[in-house]
Amino acid sequence: MDVQRLLIFREIARTRSIGGAARSLGWTQPAVSQHLRHLERQAGTPLVLRRPRGVQLTEAGQALLRHADAIAARMQAATEELEALVHLRAGTVRLAAFPSAGATVVPAAMSLLAQRHPHLDVRLREAEPPQALDLLAAGDVDVALTFGHAGERPAGTDEMVRMPIGEDPLRLVLPRSHPCAQPSDVPLHLRELAQDKWTGGCERCTDHLRQACESAGFTPDIRHGTDDYVLTQALIARGLAVGLLPQLALDAARDPGVAVRPAAGVRPRVLYLVHHREADQIPAVRSAVQAVADIAARAGHMAASPATAAGGAWDPGSA
Repeated sequence: MDVQRLLIFREIARTRSIGGAARSLGWTQPAVSQHLRHLERQAGTPLVLRRPRGVQLTEAGQALLRHADAIAARMQAATEELEALVHLRAGTVRLAAFPSAGATVVPAAMSLLAQRHPHLDVRLREAEPPQALDLLAAGDVDVALTFGHAGERPAGTDEMVRMPIGEDPLRLVLPRSHPCAQPSDVPLHLRELAQDKWTGGCERCTDHLRQACESAGFTPDIRHGTDDYVLTQALIARGLAVGLLPQLALDAARDPGVAVRPAAGVRPRVLYLVHHREADQIPAVRSAVQAVADIAARAGHMAASPATAAGGAWDPGSA
């Protein structure tokens, strides 16, 4: 049955007259009568009995009215739910982020999003960029926060939008007792550490470390491999290695036993927000992307704030 005709019939039943339904709907009385006739032909039986002062529902009309009421209620519920989603009074956005961003950028962005849209449900999954993109392609998340090293071929497909939101500088991390530990604000060339033992990170980060060292004229002696930046710093603090860590990892957790120096000639990695091309039309996704981008902008290309340099919590508002 035609839903519009069911709703017209419901209005006839509510007003108890064809004329009343016409006035309520803003239609002409003949148009309402015609829709009623079509509906009765579909039903195969009269739905109303015409009376001098209006109409009376037949038993079939009363049965159909119950279904028409249910349909009207569901349509109203659908309208209200869609309005809530459009105006961000409800909705869910699923975000995947790599660990150091998940410990710094994302909580600040989630807090900002909660201030702007308190009823929006944001759900986080930790995943390195390749896994995050797989989750995005499979539809398991809506937005992926990823990174790319300088010279690396961008990941993703033509159906995805990759928006650069900032840079994450790479720092040389040394034991405080290391001869090159000072001065901390002067860039240090990788070749100065050619004789040291190294610790690598995730597979992509270790590959980038190896390439950067080879460009500096040596092959690094990589003794350890872990994507846990707390463990990496613990190894370095005890004099077991040196390493190349992103600033975000140091912002998330800084071991007091390490010294940090800028890495001369090493370009920062770029942070990207990735989502399906059509997803920016979804209010919840668009708002989440904006919140993460705003936090990245406040952080000043992810440079360490005075609080993080002193070992405090990462606060993008102070950057």
